[in-house]
Amino acid sequence: MGKSERKRKKDRALLVQTLAVTGLVGSTWRLPGLIKTMGQNEDTLLPDTALPPVSVIVPARNEAANIERCARSLLAQDYPDFELIVVNDGSTDATPAILQRIAAEDDRLKVVTLDGELPPGWAGKPHAMQMGYETARPDSRYILFSDADTFHFPVALRTAVSAAVRGHSDLLSAMTSLELKTFWENVLMPLAIMGILVQYPPDKVNRPDSKVALANGQFLLLKREAFEAVGGYGGKLKGSLLDDRDMALAIKANGGKLRLINGQKLASVRMYTGLRDVWQGFRKNAFVGSRAPYLSVPLFVLASVWLGVLPFLQVPYALWRWLGGDKPARRLLLHSLLQVGLIVTARRRFDRRLDVPALYAWASPLSNLIFSGILVDSMVRSLTGQGVSWKGRNYAGAAKTQQLIK
Repeated sequence: MGKSERKRKKDRALLVQTLAVTGLVGSTWRLPGLIKTMGQNEDTLLPDTALPPVSVIVPARNEAANIERCARSLLAQDYPDFELIVVNDGSTDATPAILQRIAAEDDRLKVVTLDGELPPGWAGKPHAMQMGYETARPDSRYILFSDADTFHFPVALRTAVSAAVRGHSDLLSAMTSLELKTFWENVLMPLAIMGILVQYPPDKVNRPDSKVALANGQFLLLKREAFEAVGGYGGKLKGSLLDDRDMALAIKANGGKLRLINGQKLASVRMYTGLRDVWQGFRKNAFVGSRAPYLSVPLFVLASVWLGVLPFLQVPYALWRWLGGDKPARRLLLHSLLQVGLIVTARRRFDRRLDVPALYAWASPLSNLIFSGILVDSMVRSLTGQGVSWKGRNYAGAAKTQQLIK
């Protein structure tokens, strides 16, 4: 192969890389707009007389650091008729004592205590949620499932139920506001949310003619009849490690109506506090939670390295070569600078919706590398039967969630 032919091949490869980066950026470009418009027409609140009874259920396992803030924010809801059920799922920390103290102050809080032993085939969270549901008052028309690390603004329940009633939604879920405090949270969480929304576009979730389904377990409001029609969490979903997404799949497959809204004014959550927490948290469901995981996970890892990391390495390399007198390296430098500019601009545009400081957009290659590692770890554990550990439990044979609904 001659020198000129090698040069043409390199130029073609560089052009393909630039076009691929452009396409990748294009696939994320509309996400900030989608997040903004998800909450449109959700501000008309129903009067007290039109609001049905609601049971709010929160599973909690060793949540001493979070449960009081969560419970008190729910008890402070501007809503006329609701109960709060917190399921103490075998906690060994101060969670039980905190709950008993709050329950003594407010009789709207009901504490359900489990011994922590799971029946065969169950995952911990679905079991706790189902046990909580079975103690709920029989006249509740809606059930709100929430996580113990959430904080709910006073108007959250009224806003969500009003939207569900007016929109005839069988499942209404909210994408809550993220509380990001550490370096790793600001670096990693935006990419995680971006990846979820690329795979599960909210506009498709909200379309009845689309099979795409998604819900957020931090704020999951269900019409009671729809929940019971799919067997609740005691049927096909009892072993799910992605209980929110799988409930949305089940509801939609059964002909129910989904509604995913912008919940940044309804609730906030600090999901993880550092790199270790982020890794373990997403590892448990990153593989089974991907659409077509056997294809999408390897493609994501390949794209992350080739399109999300390599351009940042090419810039100093090409600059060094060009300054050293290698004139053809100028083309590589210009392409790489364009690629980096596109990536950082797209990341910053998305980060702004999450109130992430501007400089974190430059950490995009680091977040891509780490999430590639998380996905590979999750895939290997799933395929080899190692399973994952979460909240002190190991799920070695976790069911592939897509198959549970079929």
